[in-house]
Amino acid sequence: MKKNLLNLFLVMAMLLLAVPVVAAAPPPQDGGQDYVVVADDWLSKLADKFLGDVLAYPAITYYTNQMNAEDSSYAKITNSDVIEVGWKVYIPSSEEAQAYFAGQAATAGESGDTVKIGAVLPLSAPGSVTGGTTMKAAFEIALEEINAAGGVLGKPVELVMMDTEGLPERGTAGMERLISQEGVAGVVGEYHSAVAMTEMEVAKANNVPVVFAETWSDAITESQYPQVFRIAPMSSLTADTYVNFMESLGIGKLVIMTENTSYGIDQAEKVTELANAKGIEAVTFSADIGTQDFSGIIERIKAENPELIFVSVTGETSYNFEQQAAEAGIGPQDLPMICNQVAGDSEAFWANVPDGNLCISTRVGLPKALYTPETVAFIDKYTAATGKAEAESYAMEAYDSLKLMAQAINEAGSTDSDAVISALENISYNGALGNITFTYGAHNPLPADVAAKWWHQFPDPAITLVQYQEAGQGAADVPVVYPAAYETGAVIVAGQ
Repeated sequence: MKKNLLNLFLVMAMLLLAVPVVAAAPPPQDGGQDYVVVADDWLSKLADKFLGDVLAYPAITYYTNQMNAEDSSYAKITNSDVIEVGWKVYIPSSEEAQAYFAGQAATAGESGDTVKIGAVLPLSAPGSVTGGTTMKAAFEIALEEINAAGGVLGKPVELVMMDTEGLPERGTAGMERLISQEGVAGVVGEYHSAVAMTEMEVAKANNVPVVFAETWSDAITESQYPQVFRIAPMSSLTADTYVNFMESLGIGKLVIMTENTSYGIDQAEKVTELANAKGIEAVTFSADIGTQDFSGIIERIKAENPELIFVSVTGETSYNFEQQAAEAGIGPQDLPMICNQVAGDSEAFWANVPDGNLCISTRVGLPKALYTPETVAFIDKYTAATGKAEAESYAMEAYDSLKLMAQAINEAGSTDSDAVISALENISYNGALGNITFTYGAHNPLPADVAAKWWHQFPDPAITLVQYQEAGQGAADVPVVYPAAYETGAVIVAGQ
C-alpha cells in the first residue's frame, strides 16, 4: 500500500532538522518509467495517478530535468505549471520520489535562520593566492550589503567559502562538501577554469546552480549545463581582442607562454588560430602551474626571436615568468608583452615584477569613463577595505556573482534549484560590471547559427587592454590603450 508522500516528506524534514549531515537528491534509478504527455495532463494529475500524491509533482520535474541533462529527448521543465502534449517526461518510482524529497529537505539552502550560499576560490598555493584573497574581500563586501538590505527570503545569508588551492581535485571535494554537508542553495566564484571544469560536474550531478566569476575556458558554457552560468568573458572573446591588438602593432610573430590547464591550453589554441588567420606566426611554450624556474623555456623563447610575448599563465606563476623574462632581456621593456590579468593587482605586481614597466594586461569591466553608480559604490568600499585605489576585474566579478545569486534566490521566492535556475536565466542585474543578463538558455534556446558557448554566458563583458607606463604606477592610473573606443592613452611599444 502506497504511503502518502506528503506526510512522509514532513516527517523526514522534521527528522533532518535534528541531524547535521545532509544529502543531495540522487539521480534517477531503475524503477521509474517514461511517459508521453497527452491532452488534459498536468503534473499534479500525473503525480496523483502514478505516485498517489498530487503534491509529489516536483519529483517528476526534478527527475525529468535530470534525464534531459543526459538525453535531450526528455523535456526540460522550466515551469511546473506548464507541460505540453507530446513531451516525454520521467515518472519516478515511489522510492525515487521519497529520496528526492529527502534530498530537498536536506539541500534547500536554508539552515535554521540563514540561507547558505557557497563560494569557491583559491586561497592557497599553487592556486592564485592574489586572485583568491582579492575575491574574498569582494565577497565580504557583497555579503555585508546583502544582509544590510534584509538578506535573502527574509533571512541573513551565510557565506561558506572553500579554498580550492587552484587544484581540480580540491574543487571537486569543496563543491561536494558545500552541497552535501553545508546544504547551500547555490555556489559562486572560482578563479581557475581547470578547477571550474570539475566543480561544474558536481553542480550538474546535484542540480545546484553555480555562477562562475573568473573562469574563461569556452568549454564551461559550451557544456550547456542547466546549472552553470558565467559572468566572466570567454577565452575566444579575449583572444579576439588580443589578436586585433597585435595586428594593430604590425606583429608578425609571437610566442605564447601558457600553463598546462584547460584555461591556458584553450587560450593558446584560440589565440594561435586567430593569429594565423591574420598572417601572424605563433609558437607556444607551456609549463605547469606553480613553476618557479623558467630559465630553460626563456632560452628557447629567445631562439624564436618573437616580436611579442603573450602570457597565459595565472597567479604568482605569471609573476615568476615575467620577472625572469625581464632579467633575461626579453621582458616587457624589451619587446611588447601581454601579461596575465593578475598584473592588474598593481601592489602585488610591482612587488614581484619590479622590472615590469610597459607590461600590457587585460581588464574586464567598464572603463572608468563608463562606471555606473554601482561600480563607483563598490570601488569606494573596496578601497576602504583593502587600501587599493582600484578594483581588479576579478574583484568586481566576485562581488557581482554573489549579489547576482542573492537576487536570483529572492526573485525565485525559494531556494528550490529549478526555481533559482529559472530566475537566473531571466535576471536583469545591475552591478559593478554593468547590467548582467543571460541571453540564451532554456528560456531562449540557442538558434542554429549561434555557438553553444553562448549558453548562460553574460554576452557583453567589456574587455580592454591597459599598460603600465611608469614604474610603480597604481592600477587606478593605468591608461587604456586598446580598443580605440575606450582608449585613454597611446600604447608605448617596447623596443622602439
